[in-house]
Amino acid sequence: MKRFVAGIMLLIASSAMGQEIKLTNLRADARGNDDRRPWLSWELRSSHHDVLQSAYRIMLFDDAGAVWDSHKQESAVSTGVVYDGAALASGHTYYWKAMVWDRGRNDSSKWSTVDTFQTGLFTPADWKGAGWIGYEALPDSALRLPGTEKKKGPYRDTLPLFRKEFRVGRPLHRATAFISGLGQFELRINGEKTGDHFLDPGWVDFAKKALYVALDITSRLHQGSNALGVMLGNGFYYIPRERYHKLLTAYGYPKMIARILLEYADGSREDIVTDSSWRTAPGPVTYSSIYGGEDYDARRERIGWDRPGFDDKAWRVPVIVNGPPALEEQTADPLKVFEHFGPRDIARRSPSSWVYDLGQNASGIIRLRVSGPAGAVMRITPAELIRGDSVNQTATGKPYYWQYILKGQGIETWQPRFTYYGFRYLQLDGAVPEGQPNPGHLPVVSVLEGLHTRNAMERTGRFTCSNLLFRRIDSLIDWAIQSNAASIFTDCPHREKLGWLEEAHLMGNSLRYSYDIAPLYRKIVRDMMDAQTPDGLIPEIAPEYTVFDNPFRDSPEWGSSSI
Repeated sequence: MKRFVAGIMLLIASSAMGQEIKLTNLRADARGNDDRRPWLSWELRSSHHDVLQSAYRIMLFDDAGAVWDSHKQESAVSTGVVYDGAALASGHTYYWKAMVWDRGRNDSSKWSTVDTFQTGLFTPADWKGAGWIGYEALPDSALRLPGTEKKKGPYRDTLPLFRKEFRVGRPLHRATAFISGLGQFELRINGEKTGDHFLDPGWVDFAKKALYVALDITSRLHQGSNALGVMLGNGFYYIPRERYHKLLTAYGYPKMIARILLEYADGSREDIVTDSSWRTAPGPVTYSSIYGGEDYDARRERIGWDRPGFDDKAWRVPVIVNGPPALEEQTADPLKVFEHFGPRDIARRSPSSWVYDLGQNASGIIRLRVSGPAGAVMRITPAELIRGDSVNQTATGKPYYWQYILKGQGIETWQPRFTYYGFRYLQLDGAVPEGQPNPGHLPVVSVLEGLHTRNAMERTGRFTCSNLLFRRIDSLIDWAIQSNAASIFTDCPHREKLGWLEEAHLMGNSLRYSYDIAPLYRKIVRDMMDAQTPDGLIPEIAPEYTVFDNPFRDSPEWGSSSI
């Protein structure tokens, strides 16, 4: 009887021990540019000491059933485990789970929770006939690529809207938008922005490729009529000469390409692609520059343009245009909006000019709430410094500003979509803060705040200690890291915004302590590969949006980042 009880207790203890090992943070990462065979990773959690993985087992499924079983593999590896089944299909959703064995106790964990990932589009045929569409085509004579010199242009261009209406005729299981818009895009569905990304897609060498983004839009669609709306900005794809410009490029006028994949509950599929059935018209963004700012004329808004039933008969058929020769999925983390900073102080310069102190220097944009008469023009100028009672952009590139023209219909809310700057101070001209004297009956601003934008790389570690000075130094460094983390690591968030490569290798060791930089670093490596010259030189910046003279271009401080 005692042996029976002891045996039962041993089984209970063994079972409890198995439950002590848990797998968390399952990830499936694309291997380079091809996720037919992704990297699979997980982390171990246990209340016991000295728990070490000795083996693992992975199972992968799709909606139809099991796709791959690794069976038990004797290995301590838990990061970058290469999927070893049949090549995965493009645009397909997969599910996977894992379990492990503990070396010391020869005990297995339970199966992990299930992780989901979707493969990208591997070949041009996977785009199902989608074409690049634009409002107009840039003549070849107007192209301005890095390393070329032209005295004239490029000048202010048309920033278009695109729309497409379609029907979802039966119950929907899943919907995905594979989309790229150059230089930057915002996707709207049935009247609302889709997702929380900022400045999609990431910056690359547009002469060689563009990145596309895969967005889950299932919850945005409903049975019946639906509408897609896309706004485009210039980014680094087209930099107008007007206002401040560190450099000038004109790869082409803004354009977009998209495949909307509809997967129905009955197992059937349908594709909505960019073609001549879409419609396009100029939008309310009248100026867009990654270096000069953004202008928005709210009087030019087309109410309901991104909803079903809008009358677009006056809109033109888009032009089918050429795009970059390759499309690759954006696998690095996107940019997003993080902290919001309201003013700590508002100082009056004149009856129509005010300076807001947000108390924190950071990369970002503004959010504005204002009311006033139609046609009133207001300007917000950001800066890191002030001189006297005005903001000072002398060291950061000038003039850069955001300009908003009111439509005169109650409270109006706006924030820039296609540019950003580094700033602490905001100079407001042509309006007054709420509650202040307004003898000129200018627009009244109820909200003017800063929105910090940066790469959404995951925070993995933090520094803390009892010394206040050390904590403040760490905070200062961390703000510099965050404000220079875009789709590349920049040298500054205003004057240049270029990917100087010493950021990657000299700061890399420090960055790893605080952030999961692997997804962004994989992109930076590919940027260096694209920038490499036929004789092997890797220049000092990647993407190489301008060609600097020596000693910068061929110098180990930067190019050795590749090694």
